[in-house]
Amino acid sequence: MPRLREVPRAEVTDERILFYYDRLFGPDRDPAVDHGTVHATPGDWWTVFAQSPEVFRHAVRGFAVYRNSRLDPLLRELGQCRAGYARGSQFVFSQHCKQMRSLGAPEEKIAAIPSWQISDCFSELERAILAYTDCLVHDGGRVPDEVFAVLRAHLSDPEILELTYITALYDMHATMCRALRLEFDDRPEPVAEVRIPEGVEVRDLSADLSGE
Repeated sequence: MPRLREVPRAEVTDERILFYYDRLFGPDRDPAVDHGTVHATPGDWWTVFAQSPEVFRHAVRGFAVYRNSRLDPLLRELGQCRAGYARGSQFVFSQHCKQMRSLGAPEEKIAAIPSWQISDCFSELERAILAYTDCLVHDGGRVPDEVFAVLRAHLSDPEILELTYITALYDMHATMCRALRLEFDDRPEPVAEVRIPEGVEVRDLSADLSGE
């Protein structure tokens, strides 16, 4: 379950939150108890973000940046999808794989996103967007001039700004989902010590490996 409490319908007074509870879950359901959105997700992003109506409204307004965007939606989704994968968010990655599919992206291209570096199914611009996304997520915005030059050769300044903002926005959402264990990121930490079985002698590993 998520690390923060989910807000039940009965406690919600903010009209915007209630609007999304109705829209995504149905008016007769309490999404904090009866999980599952119309998009086949658990839905606890919405019920946890409802802890703060101010944060909820700010986040939802951020989604509206798509409405008048100059950027090709498939390029936008390519950045979002890679951001989810690079940040390790199963939720963000999964949602934007679905969105790429709904926009007509071929399955081959979606499947190649994790290993884009060795794939030949992406155009020069798409490869630059994937590289740029990795620079934003992995390198904190440290972008080689050569990568940026390809973006500038194909995109306008407003398009690059929108690409940067939206990709970084979804890096934030991916990070928050992992930290709060929301949606498909409600998973235990995969890296944990494998303890020595009871009764097995504990030896000096360094000494054994060095041949001492």
